[in-house]
Amino acid sequence: MSKEQLKLRSMIVTALFAAIIGVLAQVTIPLPLVPITGQTLAIGLAATILGARYGTISVILYLIIGSAGVPVFAEFSGGISKLVGPTGGYLVGFVPTAFFIGWFMEKQGFTIKNALMANVIGMFITLSFGTAWLKIAADLSWTAAMTGGFTPFIIVGLIKAALASWIGIAVRNRLITANLLFSAKPNVNQTF
Repeated sequence: MSKEQLKLRSMIVTALFAAIIGVLAQVTIPLPLVPITGQTLAIGLAATILGARYGTISVILYLIIGSAGVPVFAEFSGGISKLVGPTGGYLVGFVPTAFFIGWFMEKQGFTIKNALMANVIGMFITLSFGTAWLKIAADLSWTAAMTGGFTPFIIVGLIKAALASWIGIAVRNRLITANLLFSAKPNVNQTF
């Protein structure tokens, strides 16, 4: 397979994961301050399957599409106001979360155990960014921000981390078997 074909394939898979994040963002359970969404599951899947570089690029692409006004954020919303509003910290936090999960997996190996560790830590990265931003944007006390933006998401976050790990490793292995994803770290001759 030529270098151009590999590059095209990686761009298509990255864009596909940006779309998957947008679709899973619509799976919501409303709560008073911040809804529970499928976005964090999708972020974990993207990073677990694609690794640091392409997982992070898929998240950035998702954020660009959403901030341009396409309704891909939770509850079919979009626009730059979502990035700077009270829940914008969670969205922005997806970038370091995806990078960390992918980086950890690349360094430690793509196993379910490593994926679970990476996704749990990633969950706390997202929650930390989101809670800090929520405190500032909504002018809340730390107690109110933690109560409304952190604590209610721990149990659900652990469940999503486990699902992202198990499903992510299974899908990654199948994509590698189908030659749609490379198991080795990218080098000069490989784009993906």
